[in-house]
Amino acid sequence: MSRSTTATVARTQPKRAVLAAMLLLPALAFGLWNRPVDAQEAPVEIPAPATTLNETSASATAVFAGGCFWGVQGVFQHVAGVTKAVSGYAGGAADTATYDQSSNGSTGHAESIQVTYDPSVVSYGDLLQIYFSVAHNPTQLNYQGPDHGTQYRSTIFPLNDEQTGYAKAYIAQLDETGLFDGPIVTTVEPQKTFYAAEQYHQDFLTLNPTYPYIVVNDLPKVAALKQLFPDAYRDEPVLVGTL
Repeated sequence: MSRSTTATVARTQPKRAVLAAMLLLPALAFGLWNRPVDAQEAPVEIPAPATTLNETSASATAVFAGGCFWGVQGVFQHVAGVTKAVSGYAGGAADTATYDQSSNGSTGHAESIQVTYDPSVVSYGDLLQIYFSVAHNPTQLNYQGPDHGTQYRSTIFPLNDEQTGYAKAYIAQLDETGLFDGPIVTTVEPQKTFYAAEQYHQDFLTLNPTYPYIVVNDLPKVAALKQLFPDAYRDEPVLVGTL
């Protein structure tokens, strides 16, 4: 089964319904591609974290969940200083870290991205700002756009106590700004293991730029990254390739 066919079969029922409508009704698809971005989907220009996390290593790792991992991975792959961004699962057990099992929302897993980065180029705080601003909508509880279920929740999976405290402080800072349409529902879930997703999910945005779901939901995120964070944006994404 090809990557495109496998991915189409694998997506959850809400996403399949959206894709079917777009694929079978070109006029509807055209209308969706050209619809204005509403307030729930629009990127939000937000301040950077008020403090700086002390990062002394040459390489560091962060894990974020914010809806379908195709788009979140695509955003971070275009961030300068990111050396790898892998789609996967976090929040559940190793034996349920597959797309078929996690798709029903009962495993505890969230579709996640493991970001490896150079702190001398891009900081954990920079990544958090991009995550909350353009990578997803942190006010949507257990869904993102057309995708519903706890596997699409907004979650940060910190890898140490420093990341945990820093993420919580930034959420509190952003809530106080009132810049979002509602309260931030992002959870912070430390001490969770990340598991890489199946190969056909890796680099999906770059490999499938005309895929209707990507065109409607994810390419606007990359465009917003370029617009709001021009100094952090790089045109050529860093790809996973073959795991």
